[in-house]
Amino acid sequence: MQSIPLDRANRFLEPGPIVLVTTIDGGKPNIMTMGFHMMVQHDPPLVGCVIGPWDHSYSALRNSGECVIAIPTVDLARTVVDIGNCSGATVDKFQAFGLTPLPARTVSPPLIGECLANLECRVSDIRLVETHNLFILEVVAISTDPERLERRTLHHRGDGSFVIGGKTVDLRDRMVKWRHLQD
Repeated sequence: MQSIPLDRANRFLEPGPIVLVTTIDGGKPNIMTMGFHMMVQHDPPLVGCVIGPWDHSYSALRNSGECVIAIPTVDLARTVVDIGNCSGATVDKFQAFGLTPLPARTVSPPLIGECLANLECRVSDIRLVETHNLFILEVVAISTDPERLERRTLHHRGDGSFVIGGKTVDLRDRMVKWRHLQD
């Protein structure tokens, strides 16, 4: 075994796909790219997200308590990276990247029409924001596009390379302890 720097732990533990987060600040919608998130629990559905003061979306999320987590697919890979390389303080990202803002059902920030799914969220817990920039969000509505053909997601390796999700291994028959979580 070879030792590697500690700051590379995320390359082995990437919890899920790269997502886009929409917020609204002063009536202006913004989009940020985010890779540090995790499911916290199922019922109610809670998601932990790291969004720090270095992100333009941080103050919008702190002030409004609402956001949308949009799940992009591989066809948006370059757009996802480019969104993460600029700031909503100076760029209207919906316009710059040709994305379609759609009205959400329960929160003010918009959905992203080109994404596979959109999770409308409200901040549930901020106790770890000051120390770890970790927001706990409750998912309050979910929208998906069942007609969307591309369903493969992007998983960042922490070094600018991505793994493309898509192949499914079905082991539901072995999940005897967790059958209540299956469709």
